[in-house]
Amino acid sequence: MLRFDNVGMEYRTFSGSTKALENINLDVKSGEFVSILGPSGCGKSTLLFIGTGLTKASFGQVLFHDQPLTDTVNNVGFVFQDHLLLEWRNAINNVMMQCEFRDLDKTKYLEKAKKLMATVGLTGFEDKYPHELSGGMQQRVSICRALVHGPELLMMDEPFGALDALTREQIRMDLERIWMEEKNTVLFVTHDINEAILLSDRVVVMTPRPGTIREIIDIDLPRPRKLSTTETPEFYHYHKHITQLFTEMGLLRDE
Repeated sequence: MLRFDNVGMEYRTFSGSTKALENINLDVKSGEFVSILGPSGCGKSTLLFIGTGLTKASFGQVLFHDQPLTDTVNNVGFVFQDHLLLEWRNAINNVMMQCEFRDLDKTKYLEKAKKLMATVGLTGFEDKYPHELSGGMQQRVSICRALVHGPELLMMDEPFGALDALTREQIRMDLERIWMEEKNTVLFVTHDINEAILLSDRVVVMTPRPGTIREIIDIDLPRPRKLSTTETPEFYHYHKHITQLFTEMGLLRDE
């Protein structure tokens, strides 16, 4: 569905140029959940923007359904670390923004919006405004907003980064449940090894800047992946392997 072919990104500034990405080769299959795991500043977020056509790569090309990506992808949803909700709109109307922008049938999609909110535990909070919701609830609303129009491609840029451990684990399970039903193609940026393993079909491990792909790891664990999954030998094997990769790159010290 989405192919990065020798993609590189270089930012030019008054003080010189900085390479953010270099020689990125990645094929993302339709319906696949792929996590991009790496240190800060390695170009993970830039990769998402290039993959949707919002940013043009300096080198290489991106193919979307085997066609060169020359414009922005229309059928996409985006979730950021900050919820970016409009404070003057209640939760359900924040979710429905996508439908308004895309001129979709509000009656039809209102039911889907309510179903999504119910799936993430927000039944009864549809009329609440962002300031009346906790941080986890706000992020759940932003996820529903990104999914309500049924996007083919879902880009998630550290969406759980600002949440506490318990909240992010619950939202992680909610997201997996929605994805298993919707089967969107997901690119998910994270710093969290556990999160990447528990959510993904494949984990793309990135090097420090300029970001390149150190290794792509297939995750063969049964779904849904519960809290107890982290106690299995298979999970430990994946975690140990990824940790070793970061140790070899000098990002972790085993002393």
